Amino acid sequence: MKIRLSNDFLYQLFALLISVIVVHTAYVTVIRPEARLIELEQQQQIAENPDYLPERSLLVIIRDFEQEACFILLFWAFALLIMKAVAVSRQRDQLDQNLIQVSEGETILPEDARHHARIIEALPEPERSYLYPRTLLTALRRFRSTRNIQNVADAITHSCEAEIERLESELSMIRYIAWAIPSIGFIGTVRGIGEALGLAHKALEGDISGVTASLGLAFNSTLIALVLSIILMFALYQLQLMQERLVLDTQTACDRGLIQNLQSQ
Repeated sequence: MKIRLSNDFLYQLFALLISVIVVHTAYVTVIRPEARLIELEQQQQIAENPDYLPERSLLVIIRDFEQEACFILLFWAFALLIMKAVAVSRQRDQLDQNLIQVSEGETILPEDARHHARIIEALPEPERSYLYPRTLLTALRRFRSTRNIQNVADAITHSCEAEIERLESELSMIRYIAWAIPSIGFIGTVRGIGEALGLAHKALEGDISGVTASLGLAFNSTLIALVLSIILMFALYQLQLMQERLVLDTQTACDRGLIQNLQSQ
């Protein structure tokens, strides 16, 4: 378990570093230079034709530091989502395995529980830590000690409920990112409005370019942050749905593969 936690931490750290490097490189080499060229071209056309209406460019909208931070967090969150989705997919594949090997018409007595538990314990370490074998081991040990099928069913239920709580707690970092993205957008809004107020005297003199640029920062950062937050929350809820289905299917598999084959006497 300690090794798994260490690997998860290293993956999260590595994913964050990669997100920072990739997004910042894209901003430095492509987004900000292109956005600046677009702005200069639009300013030139406005100077030549006062009736010219510049089109909103996506590169101009996402060029500021707040939007860059939002994209870094978004890609980091998606890396975490992918890691957890892959783990769920692997565990779902394990549900198709016949971990409780009984022939048709055969029953499992309390004396047989140890034999079936050893088969599961012989699985490789990564697979043995999955929900399905862990739940089966808990159920078999409970059956061996209590010789009561209802206690086995309760043990399976409690194991699945504990797994739901564990999976829920492991999503805390992604939920924090989903909260942080719009918060960063609002920081950009405050910064943009503050800059606009600082340039109010120039607007009174007739130069409103600085005020409009600052207000553009304010609204663009909020727009991008909210859009990215919506995308992230959709992906998060899809992952939660996968995890909940995994737990329910595991409980069903334990019922069909184990409980229905138990015989207390």
